[in-house]
Amino acid sequence: MPTGESDASCIERYAENPVHWVAVRPRQVGRHWEEHGTWLRPPLLIDRRFLDPSGGGLQVLEGRTRVSVLRGRLREELHVAPEHDAWVARL
Repeated sequence: MPTGESDASCIERYAENPVHWVAVRPRQVGRHWEEHGTWLRPPLLIDRRFLDPSGGGLQVLEGRTRVSVLRGRLREELHVAPEHDAWVARL
């Protein structure tokens, strides 16, 4: 999933240890990942043109850890759902 520059380092930092970021959440989050391969609720994304008219792609508004864990789990070949929901606001 493309994200804006301001998210890149944050998302990559969390993606380095996805198991930890699930483990520090309430237990139901970890159970949901193991059973469904995704978070309990989808992240919120906005069209980057809201922030910069010349920009493109998506910016994570809320849910950076969720996006990061997904990226990390995919890399580590851990259980993930084949599809994930996200709330997206577009221009």
